[in-house]
Amino acid sequence: MSAPVVTGSAGSAGSAAAEASTRDRVTQLLLERGATTAAQLGQALGLSPAAIRRHLDAMLADGDVFAREQTVQGGRGRGRPAKVFLLTEAARVRCGTHHYDNMATAALRWIARSGGSEAVGAFATEQVSALESRCRAAMEDAGDNPLARAEALAGALTAEGYAANATTIASGGQLCQHHCPVAHVAAEFPQLCEAETAVISRLVGTHVQRLATIAHGDGVCTTHIPTQPTRAQSGNPVTTVRTPK
Repeated sequence: MSAPVVTGSAGSAGSAAAEASTRDRVTQLLLERGATTAAQLGQALGLSPAAIRRHLDAMLADGDVFAREQTVQGGRGRGRPAKVFLLTEAARVRCGTHHYDNMATAALRWIARSGGSEAVGAFATEQVSALESRCRAAMEDAGDNPLARAEALAGALTAEGYAANATTIASGGQLCQHHCPVAHVAAEFPQLCEAETAVISRLVGTHVQRLATIAHGDGVCTTHIPTQPTRAQSGNPVTTVRTPK
């Protein structure tokens, strides 16, 4: 007896489920990696250029991703620069836990009116103290090397929902957070980003530079860890450097 042939609505439902599954995988990759080219996405998912383009076109039409020219370090070669794709803020909201954003923003506005910017900063510092304690406990066996600690911190932050990773680059190390649970609120109150960056500095044990943040429209929160650092103490300065998109 021959196997039944799936036709009609059953076949359509299976095709739609497969499309949705692939789209979810594209979304997850963009959440984890930030700005990514179509070729890189296709290679990671084992999809042809035409197939990945079809998914990206659908996501562009639905407002889930946007495209921009790839930033090239140093001189630019011939030809047009490749496009990179990033998740829109609406898509990030669906991926993360942005509950009570409106209430949090309203509360911080009240604090700012009542106590000024310093009061907002004090509130932000208190809010990240619990995160710092949990990450420090998770990094207990990481040793003293700042880059090794950054790798351990990336794992701890990923467990907290930040989709983080650490890499070694020519000038030291780089900690990237591909998701920010408070991006909406931090867009108005940068003290939240500043408090988080100070936590990163204390946890890796060195002065760091925050190069980019999701709250300011970048695809990824990027923190640079310089080579041959000196041991940071609580309260050491933290530098925020804005890089052009």
